[in-house]
Amino acid sequence: MIEIYAAVIGASIGIAGMTASGFGRRTTESRETVIRLTVAVENIAEKLDQLHQDMRADRVEIYSRLNKCETRITSLEARPD
Repeated sequence: MIEIYAAVIGASIGIAGMTASGFGRRTTESRETVIRLTVAVENIAEKLDQLHQDMRADRVEIYSRLNKCETRITSLEARPD
């Protein structure tokens, strides 16, 4: 009878150890997944910042060209035929 109790207790300890290691592995995997996602989001944020700066530079260039064209058109309209 004692052997049965010892076998049950031994099996319980083994199952508890496997469960604990499974939780530890899942926790590690979850932590790694969160880190990967965080790095991906940071990279996307950097790319969006670069895109925003490029768009701002393009707008400055476009508006300066439009201003030059407007000035030329105004000078052409002011000329007498």
